[in-house]
Amino acid sequence: MLFLGVDVGSLSCDAVLIDGDGEVVAWAVVPTGARNTVAIDRARDEVVGKAGASPDQLGAVIATGYGRDRVDGRLGSVTEITCHARGASALVPGASVLIDIGGQDSKAVRLDPKNGMVLEFAMNDKCAAGTGRFLEAMARALEVDVDQLGEMDRGATGGLTLSSMCTVFAESEVVSLIAEGAEVAEIVRGLNRAIATRTLGLVKRVAKDIISKKPVVIMTGGVARNCGVVAAIEEALGCLVVVPAEPDTVGALGAALIARDRA
Repeated sequence: MLFLGVDVGSLSCDAVLIDGDGEVVAWAVVPTGARNTVAIDRARDEVVGKAGASPDQLGAVIATGYGRDRVDGRLGSVTEITCHARGASALVPGASVLIDIGGQDSKAVRLDPKNGMVLEFAMNDKCAAGTGRFLEAMARALEVDVDQLGEMDRGATGGLTLSSMCTVFAESEVVSLIAEGAEVAEIVRGLNRAIATRTLGLVKRVAKDIISKKPVVIMTGGVARNCGVVAAIEEALGCLVVVPAEPDTVGALGAALIARDRA
């Protein structure tokens, strides 16, 4: 028997297939695009195909993310906070702080390190500042691929500070800085520090009392693939940030584990 978790986000639709022991059998990350139902079907077909399985082997499906109610045949829908916490605690037992930065929102979650339960969370869902959409806009202003940003702050001193985190204003500011002759590495370093400062504010809202104790922190979401942002967040928090091998799929993994539990 296999169990499927589907995380339908704004930028990608992620699917994870696990077996009865909770081991990952297959995973997939596909662009959500304008029609999320197409992305859902594609992600589902991809993981089933990778596993060499058939749809009738699925014991249960749990959906999460913005488009979770669009997943046909689901056993249920579960919030992103719960699914990310479940997936994170399975990958990093003992984690007490979860940072998730996706396509259009950021989350900081305080976890019980003993059982991975959610104790408190804060979410920045009113503005895309510091999210995947924000980084896409900055990459566009710098005329580079967004995947290149992670390495582009190498050698920067960190003296440049952005005055705005609003996506529109920050993009205009980056264009102005380029026109003034600012080094690209310094601009990217400034962007990373701005995201880290914003993330630190979220973490302080849920775990201010344990930051000084160097908690076990795990970061998930597509932005966790940006090593420059991760390094800036580590500097801001003053502790190591653990990034899973496939940070995009942690929510889908949590959903799959919940599907196994409920089945």
